[in-house]
Amino acid sequence: MAREPIEIAFERRGDGSPLVLLHGIGHRWQAWAPVLDALSAEHDVIAVDLPGFGASPLLPEGRGYDMPNAVQACADIFADLGLGRPHVAGNSLGGAISLELASRGLVSSATALAPAGFWNARDRAWALRALTMIRSSGRTPAWLRAAFVRNRYFRMAAGSMLYGHPSRMTAETMLADLLSMVGARGFDLVAEAGREYTFAAPEPTVPVAVGWGTRDRILWPRQARRAAALLPKARHVWLYRAGHVPMIDEPAQVASLILATCAAAAADRAA
Repeated sequence: MAREPIEIAFERRGDGSPLVLLHGIGHRWQAWAPVLDALSAEHDVIAVDLPGFGASPLLPEGRGYDMPNAVQACADIFADLGLGRPHVAGNSLGGAISLELASRGLVSSATALAPAGFWNARDRAWALRALTMIRSSGRTPAWLRAAFVRNRYFRMAAGSMLYGHPSRMTAETMLADLLSMVGARGFDLVAEAGREYTFAAPEPTVPVAVGWGTRDRILWPRQARRAAALLPKARHVWLYRAGHVPMIDEPAQVASLILATCAAAAADRAA
């Protein structure tokens, strides 16, 4: 019986080998906007809204939201778009999926930015609680929500949970991100599955890089040590002054890391 195609929204730019970008829980493809020009100068870049987030509908009925199902959904999306084994980069939830895809040999390289799954029970509870609280704040009345995000000091205080440079966030972007999180039909499904998830996959054989923002307040930087222990062959780098969404905070650092990881895969193939 033929598989039902997975419907997703995405932004596609550039030419070259394909590079798929995967956002974190509650976010949307626009999280990658600050790095799209740099990446699409060298690659065919596909920034997706994961199923149940942004403008993408939920997965077809009968498909779950635990990690094995998330990995299979991405593999099916690659097939639907005719991408073969693309490069992949992901943030938070998307970072964990990227590493799992690499572990299964489904991608040519993986760059993971503050990937989920390298937590202990306390850190996992904190991350899920903090993200749920941010989402809940978006359910205030529209007039109050708009007033809050127009206030620079509120944006500084609230944005510091996610961003290393919250003062750079405009009211329009913060409000759009907040509404995207509130409207994400997949949020609760992914959060519930995440309560049982810890990264335990075999180490990938393709080039892998793990970047962690030094100002991350969702997945604390100490989790980078566990990532380094479990993935000793990967390249591990600090993203200085970046928070949990480093491609917004430090786009030059992030774009450079992703492009270098893709180039390492190309060099391996040429060797």
